[in-house]
Amino acid sequence: MITLAVNELISDITSDKVYRLLWIDDGNFITYVIDIEEAKALPFLLRIKDISQGLLEGTYVKLNKSNIKSNSFDDLSEGHLKIRDKSWGIIKDLVQDEPSIYKKKERSEHINKLVNSKLCTNKTAYRYLRKYWQNGMTINSLLPDYENSGAKGKDKKSGAIKKGRPRTTNSVGINITDETRVIFNKAIKKHYFTSKKNSLSHTYKMMIKEYFADNIRYENGVKHIVILDENSIPTLRQFSYWFKKEYDIKQVLINREGEKKFERDYRPVLGSSTYETMGPGSRYQIDATIGNVYLISSYNSDWIIGRPIIYFVVDVFTHMITGMYIGLEGPSWAGMMMAIANATMDKQEFCEKYGVPISNEMWPAAHLPEIIVGDRGELEGYNVNSLIEGLNISIENNPSFRPDWKGIVEKLFDTSQEKIKPFLPGYIQPDFGERGAEDYRLEAKLTLEQYTKIIINFVLHYNKNYYMKNYLRDPDMIIDNVRPTPNELWKWGIKNKAGKLRKAELDTVKFYLMPKAKATVTAEGIKFKGMLYSCEIAIKELWFTHARKEGRWKVDISYDPRNMSTIYLHTKDKELFEDCYLLEHQERFQNKIFEEIEQLLGTESKNFKNENQYLLQEEINFFSNIEAVVKESLEDAKHTQTSQISKTKKIKNIQGNRKLEKGLQRKKEAFQMGEEKDIKEV
Repeated sequence: MITLAVNELISDITSDKVYRLLWIDDGNFITYVIDIEEAKALPFLLRIKDISQGLLEGTYVKLNKSNIKSNSFDDLSEGHLKIRDKSWGIIKDLVQDEPSIYKKKERSEHINKLVNSKLCTNKTAYRYLRKYWQNGMTINSLLPDYENSGAKGKDKKSGAIKKGRPRTTNSVGINITDETRVIFNKAIKKHYFTSKKNSLSHTYKMMIKEYFADNIRYENGVKHIVILDENSIPTLRQFSYWFKKEYDIKQVLINREGEKKFERDYRPVLGSSTYETMGPGSRYQIDATIGNVYLISSYNSDWIIGRPIIYFVVDVFTHMITGMYIGLEGPSWAGMMMAIANATMDKQEFCEKYGVPISNEMWPAAHLPEIIVGDRGELEGYNVNSLIEGLNISIENNPSFRPDWKGIVEKLFDTSQEKIKPFLPGYIQPDFGERGAEDYRLEAKLTLEQYTKIIINFVLHYNKNYYMKNYLRDPDMIIDNVRPTPNELWKWGIKNKAGKLRKAELDTVKFYLMPKAKATVTAEGIKFKGMLYSCEIAIKELWFTHARKEGRWKVDISYDPRNMSTIYLHTKDKELFEDCYLLEHQERFQNKIFEEIEQLLGTESKNFKNENQYLLQEEINFFSNIEAVVKESLEDAKHTQTSQISKTKKIKNIQGNRKLEKGLQRKKEAFQMGEEKDIKEV
């Protein structure tokens, strides 16, 4: 069965056009597509059946590259972000009204409302929509084209005309800009969401006092704030309107009453997590646990490296394990990052790396979901913003102490451990740590790679055979007699409830997920964490020569902790990065994970420190031996050299002296074959 996903690119060989799949109906019958290169392209309808037939016959071809507009957030100026956000603010409600927005009549009605509201012109609305659809349907699709834009890095000025309803007084008031909203946010966090539970009115007054001061004067030693005139400050009405629009009742309750109290007293308890979803890819759950087994190092089998971290990514609708990660990282963003990337990659290629041959049908998950549900700790911060804006994924953080909200993935950990524990050397039994019990750490025999291979086999077995007798099949599933196993539910869901799964180029996903760091350009190579790399641009531009002559400098890189054979140098080009490869004499780091390399370098450093005293003593002994030889030579020269000879005469015949010494040396060094025999006179 041919699987099609939203955001995939299909090339029509007969017309030399490339189409992006914008939406697929739940029944998997039709899709709306758009020509990604046509300047005036608009969405149109194709039948899934026709595309599938074309793929089989070769008239259509799936393209590997997603052509999604990607940009490093480090390189985005405030001006470009404003342009992007302004465009998004105009069309975000339109593009979410699927499939109506793809139909000519409904689309015209939407755009007419924008035009009548004077938010934009008809031409601008179509330009924003077309750019969003053609560039990959993420907010970053709306970024300006850097290579075609002028005034790079300069902010765009907002208009001076006051927006909104005219005031009944003589005052004009101010427009609420992005800068004003930042101030609103700061005031809410500082004065409203506190244990004092101040009123919104009080919060507004404190904000005016702190951020809209015109002058400061002192009376009898008391500081008085003189605020700006009424035409230069926001009104309480504007502040209240923004607050109600920005924060819903749930957010207010959580921030003012506390998350635990909200969970205890206010949260709704309805339904099951499976029925929160519309089909495969609607919602993924992700979580981590510590494996109950001790592992050994692949460098040295005598080194016990502790217990592994296990990450699973699970599709809520089918309960299929769509991604995994086994390592020593976490629980943290780095570990979760690798699990999410694994969920999007081709599983046939992934399993081949561990010597487990499979077909794509055995583990068909290689997509981005619509929503990821995880823990607050890992799914917060810069990387999450990058993930949301770059790949158009919604993030849902579970509240503290609510693991039941990720019940599917939580149960998986128990299932996986229970299945494999009888076979694992170094597995921790319940009596671990008790007096007289065995020390199971000493029984460790598996490396990280071998344990990963075991978990891969568990995942394949689980996805194929886990029969969920309590799974609530809907009427259509009952009619089709769908077996409630992850693989069968996935196949049925793809056919009957498609539309949420999305394809993305793995390199693009990695770019938004991988940890970013600084490396140092040195004369020996690009140095990162004790390892040395090189790349084409460094060789072409003579980086290492410049570093030797002018000194070192820092560069931005990204890296995948699972394999340190390559790091990725950030560039300003469309390609975003360039591969940097390990130098040949660094081969001991080849195909090693970051944790193992850190342990090796740490052990070597520790060994060196332990040897310091011994090495110092040996070097002092070496100095003493040299001094003894020199002392002996001085004594010999004192008794054998002629003191009355002149300096000129002493250096006059160096060449002749050398020739004589060479002759004597040759006689001493000449080879003698066989043993020397005494010659007796007869």
